[in-house]
Amino acid sequence: MSHGSQSSSSVDETVAVHDILADEEKDGFGVARGKSEEENKSPDVLNLPPPDGGQDAWMTVAGTWMIQFCTYGYLSSFGVYQDFYTREFLVNRSPSDISWIGSFQLFMMYAPGILVGKAFDRGYFCQMIAVGSVLQVFSMFMLSLAKEDQYYQVFLSQGVGMGLGLSLLFLPSMSAIGRHFRRRRALAMGIAVSGASFGGIVWPIMLNKLQEKLNFPNVIRTTAGVVALLLVLANILISNPPILPAPTVSGLQLTKFKSHFLDKPYVVSIFAAFCISLGLFFPFFYLELYAIDIGISKELASYTITLLNAGSILGRVLPNFFADKFGPFNLLVPCLVISGGLVFSIFGLTNFASISVFGILFGFWSGAYVSLIPSLLAQMTKNMAELGTRMGIAFSIVGIAMLVGTPIEGALLHVHDGHYIWFKSVIFCGVITMCGAAAMAVSRHLFIRENKDVHGGRV
Repeated sequence: MSHGSQSSSSVDETVAVHDILADEEKDGFGVARGKSEEENKSPDVLNLPPPDGGQDAWMTVAGTWMIQFCTYGYLSSFGVYQDFYTREFLVNRSPSDISWIGSFQLFMMYAPGILVGKAFDRGYFCQMIAVGSVLQVFSMFMLSLAKEDQYYQVFLSQGVGMGLGLSLLFLPSMSAIGRHFRRRRALAMGIAVSGASFGGIVWPIMLNKLQEKLNFPNVIRTTAGVVALLLVLANILISNPPILPAPTVSGLQLTKFKSHFLDKPYVVSIFAAFCISLGLFFPFFYLELYAIDIGISKELASYTITLLNAGSILGRVLPNFFADKFGPFNLLVPCLVISGGLVFSIFGLTNFASISVFGILFGFWSGAYVSLIPSLLAQMTKNMAELGTRMGIAFSIVGIAMLVGTPIEGALLHVHDGHYIWFKSVIFCGVITMCGAAAMAVSRHLFIRENKDVHGGRV
């Protein structure tokens, strides 16, 4: 992928690396100055800093943006499927059964992270992107062949098949950006992840409009064609800078894997992300239902998810711009506190105007979390040859929270006099998000204590 451009820009990347190395003794990155050429061919070369820009790097950002648009962005439109399956296509199944399709799809995007991350570190990046693209498009076409009231066909194609395709696309593309950038890593990841926000706006509108003119199979085939085109372009644009695999001794593999769990800031940050993922996505799944429940028309309520994703566009870019100056931790913790506080404001939402304001604000502050986490994990990775593995471990654990979080909040809902009672779900979402914010603050404290001079104090 991007092999032609990769060779043409290799000289520029080499120059960029040598420029950055001049400052590396200040922050612990790179190979120490004064080493001979022979020494620099040793395994210490693994710690060479990323080229931090260039043609290949920004083409990778563009390719990852397309992948995010087709993966996380498409998944954000599941509310459209939830409504269609409940009312027309899977009427023999409860809304809870149907919601497990989307929840399992999200789980599958994260759960294989350990295996996918390890494969990334071993150099199978291009193969994973290619296989993931084929699997994603193939599963969408299989979904178009599913028969009405055949739950298992929808679950296998949309939940399992598309979920596996997402896992081979999502994590490797984000990890590749981490290897292309250092000083502007957070901004680059924020731009790339904003593709999911644009997808969350475009796909629901596109699906709803196509349903007015086409039957279900042709709606899916049309969107599959668009996804196929964008993923082909992404495969052409995206590239992974070569980093030598870390030298290992087979007998020490398990010990080395266990060492990741001895990194206290890293482990605490994963615990924080787990708590946050249990609660933070509650509005994305249930805000439309809440709007309808308080008497807002279905036509207006259908735009609530669009407003959430519209707010997250700036939320996934702007905080990342400042994170490159002040550090991911210093931006992430306040964003989480504000997101948790906003959840409790749901009790005061009584009309579409207030819901619209909430959607935009919550989308902004929660979007910062989604985009800052990858750059945060990259910052806590001392050996960039292990970046994929460390991100994979984190994503696999967080995937469990993705699987059970929204079903827990759904189980806390109950109906009284024809209306849902929301206070248990809202309180759970707000409290667990605040707990995650507190744990992330603890992770920040531990990271500063162990790396007092990292990035000049910007964490």
